[in-house]
Amino acid sequence: MKLNNILLGSALGMVTLMAFDIHRFNQPVELKLPSNFPEPVYDLKTNPLTEKGVQLGKELFYEGKLSRTGAVSCGFCHQQPSAFTHHGHEVSHGVDDRLGKRNSLPISNLIWMKTFFWDGGVNHLDFVALNPMENPLEMDETLENVLKKLNESEHYRAAFREAFGVEEIKSTEFLKALSQFTATLISANSRYDKYVRQEGGQLSAQELNGLTLFKNKCSSCHATDLFTDGSYRNNGITNDFRFDKGREEVTSNLSDRGKFKVPSLRNVEYTDPYMHDGRFTSLEEVLNHYSDGVQISETVDRLLLKNERPGIAMTEGEKADIIAFLKTLTDKEFLTDKRFSEY
Repeated sequence: MKLNNILLGSALGMVTLMAFDIHRFNQPVELKLPSNFPEPVYDLKTNPLTEKGVQLGKELFYEGKLSRTGAVSCGFCHQQPSAFTHHGHEVSHGVDDRLGKRNSLPISNLIWMKTFFWDGGVNHLDFVALNPMENPLEMDETLENVLKKLNESEHYRAAFREAFGVEEIKSTEFLKALSQFTATLISANSRYDKYVRQEGGQLSAQELNGLTLFKNKCSSCHATDLFTDGSYRNNGITNDFRFDKGREEVTSNLSDRGKFKVPSLRNVEYTDPYMHDGRFTSLEEVLNHYSDGVQISETVDRLLLKNERPGIAMTEGEKADIIAFLKTLTDKEFLTDKRFSEY
């Protein structure tokens, strides 16, 4: 890159840049992809990450203007200390304190996902923001109104100009900016990761036994080091689907009734409450459900019907070991990284 009027400092050897348009300086951002992860699904070539683009996306993520009232941002329901979930709430709270019907999923490692939300109603990262933004129970706004508000802001017009070289803020750049920020939300530095990558991470005897048990009893659904296979399954938490039919609401297939996305278990120690309706408040309750609480329906996952009784056979000791292992998936760096925080 050619810089105008470069003055070399004297004694301190400093470089001072004069008459240089700093707003045109927009360095690319290279993501460090974990070696124990599969190849990403999201094509970063269609939306190359830049410093200005990622920073703009972060600002939009925490921007209340995306909601009708100006009080609810993406970050309102996706809070970093709880792995970008709405901690302490069974279901999401939106504008005017309206209640949604599902628990907020954690946000991390999104560029490895093919579909999004509990029912898979969105199949591309760039369109994820439209779902909560236009949901009357969440942000209750329209894309048209959001773009109008952003275009009325001198600050945002300048920010989009610097990030994308556009004078008018349109939907394409708006959605790509949000994707640029959320693409950087990679959680892959837990003790488990450092153990499998041989980076000095150590697991105790109990945690190692929990890992073995997990592989035998849980990894059919919570697969790979993403800890999800991305599928939709009925895990038997209810046989009454009048309030929420799950994946069927998207596909209209009766065979999808009561099926919900298999969530990643990364940072699961901090993402309570659990399940699509937030009914369980502890990991102990989750494992108790799988050992003793599975309810039968026509679409319940066949993996839960392999034993003499529905569910997954586990002793209390095995449950304790599995939970010990699950806590090794906590990525404290991710939960505290200032690059992702609002302030």
